[in-house]
Amino acid sequence: MQVCNHRLQGVDYIASPHYDERPDPTDINLLVIHGISLPAGQFGGQFITDLFLGELNCAAHPDFAALAGLRVSAHCLIRRCGEVIQYVDFDRRAWHAGVSSWQGRERCNDFAIGIELEGTDNTPYTESQYHMLAAVTVALQHAYPQISNERIVGHEDIAPGRKTDPGPAFNWTYYQKICATHR
Repeated sequence: MQVCNHRLQGVDYIASPHYDERPDPTDINLLVIHGISLPAGQFGGQFITDLFLGELNCAAHPDFAALAGLRVSAHCLIRRCGEVIQYVDFDRRAWHAGVSSWQGRERCNDFAIGIELEGTDNTPYTESQYHMLAAVTVALQHAYPQISNERIVGHEDIAPGRKTDPGPAFNWTYYQKICATHR
């Protein structure tokens, strides 16, 4: 896998309108791993993409009422089967981190890439997701060398007390081991 012109090659690209320009597009130095499911605990379907496109029918499920008017996105989503969808070019600011801080620096969206894993805090992620996340991670580290292994974090790390994903079900040690085999 590789990044060319700020896009992953060989994956689906569905352009989200929920992005803007980074203050400095050369200052990409953090990878944030998220977990998402819509509705909560359910996998598959179109709801995550609809959310990132601003097209979620909030009447489709009672849990969606709180999402009305929400404008969010991520650079990529990795589904349970390992399929990757990219929504925002990496040199642009996706709206994934919200109120956030890393090592004293606020507004992580300014300098981070956000990858969503289809899952929940307490549901084990799949082998396919770990392997695809590792391949994506290594490709991103080649394209954006400021993203060192120490600069790969969970949403919970940049928004403690507000966010919990990817949660205790995410096996950081296993993920790092697979990344090492992809290098």
